[in-house]
Amino acid sequence: MKRVAITTLGCKTNQFESAAIRESLERSGFSIVPFEEAADVYVINSCTVTARTDAESRKLVRRAKRRNPEARIVVTGCYAQVAPEILAAMPEVELVIGNEEKKQLVELLSTTGPAAKVKVADISAIAETGSLGLESFAEHTRAFLQVQNGCDSFCSYCIVPYARGRSRSVPLEEVLDGIARLAGEGFREVVLTGIHLGNYGRDLSPKSSLLPLLRAAEQRGVPQRLRLGSLEPLDITPELIDCISSSAIICPHLHIPLQSGSDSVLSRMNRGYGADYFQDLCLRAFAAIPDLCLGFDVIAGFPGETDAEFSATTALIEQLPVAYLHVFPFSSRPGTKAAGMPGQLQSRVITERAELLRSLGEKKKRQYLRRFRGRTLQPLVLKRDSDGLWNGLTANYLPVTFAAEGDFANNIVAVRVVNADGETLVAELLQ
Repeated sequence: MKRVAITTLGCKTNQFESAAIRESLERSGFSIVPFEEAADVYVINSCTVTARTDAESRKLVRRAKRRNPEARIVVTGCYAQVAPEILAAMPEVELVIGNEEKKQLVELLSTTGPAAKVKVADISAIAETGSLGLESFAEHTRAFLQVQNGCDSFCSYCIVPYARGRSRSVPLEEVLDGIARLAGEGFREVVLTGIHLGNYGRDLSPKSSLLPLLRAAEQRGVPQRLRLGSLEPLDITPELIDCISSSAIICPHLHIPLQSGSDSVLSRMNRGYGADYFQDLCLRAFAAIPDLCLGFDVIAGFPGETDAEFSATTALIEQLPVAYLHVFPFSSRPGTKAAGMPGQLQSRVITERAELLRSLGEKKKRQYLRRFRGRTLQPLVLKRDSDGLWNGLTANYLPVTFAAEGDFANNIVAVRVVNADGETLVAELLQ
């Protein structure tokens, strides 16, 4: 029984696919061991969002070879997709496979005799998704279901369309069956995800969208909670807002990539909307959906970003009822339009702006949490921490801790918030 170690960099999509690789290897008789241990095969499922993640993948290759000089080293994922020749030039690497070819990993590992070192197809020519059976990934009490892959947007800072190909969707009935399967396995919450989730269904025949999918899931009434992954601002329609507002199962939580609050920066990013549009969208959604949790992605230090443009971002965030920020310091990615733009900022300036945004995000989070002091909430209990406290997550993405005897994991319980001054809500269990 050969030992295989797998490590994953990057997004949830890569994590889904690593889980699928693991399952297929185990079914074929391979033994999965931690990446830190000696193995016969090491698989690095790479990310290529920034030059830094590329370097991290190469570092992992060298580390694996030091751990076992006789091991076979396989690199897959987005870095392998967009720069296979760089990885193939590394003497430690035996095989480089693309994002589509990773589904054939077991077959490739079983091949004997001389074989090509690089197996990377033109992913832009792929028009359909793979089987949904390889597109789900569970984390304890919540399950993640990938219903879409690829992106057609070509934002100027992003390499993903080149690494993931065209937007393509899993057929609606297959998604609904996947949701029902996960609910039947005991998961109380299913999170729908994709590279460009809001583009779901536009490639199907007949064309569809996220809205019919959500309405169909609502009619079936499972799972208890259905959460949406990140949605682009232009994909959040009034009809979608109404659907979330009236739903008994869809979580009141929208994670939206803002990226910048400056119209000129948004234009250079090729984002397709302006600050006024974004502000109006958020205020309409917050007014329509009770207790809505809004989260934003923001990029700090985009090329040419002036003090005034950065101030426009912080001013917009200050005005909006945002619950948390995910802050990304700009990191140039070769192969993107942004990498060649004039006005690349010094790393010191980018770091300072990222820290300011993180501080602003922490302040907005504390403000949002305080809205719930004294309220009765119903978190899904995720796990017990090292201090013996139960950790849970509400439908609107509020972290909750409470002390109680007994086993409450994977149950939705009623609690009353007694303290809302920290990073999480402190509550007491209601019997």
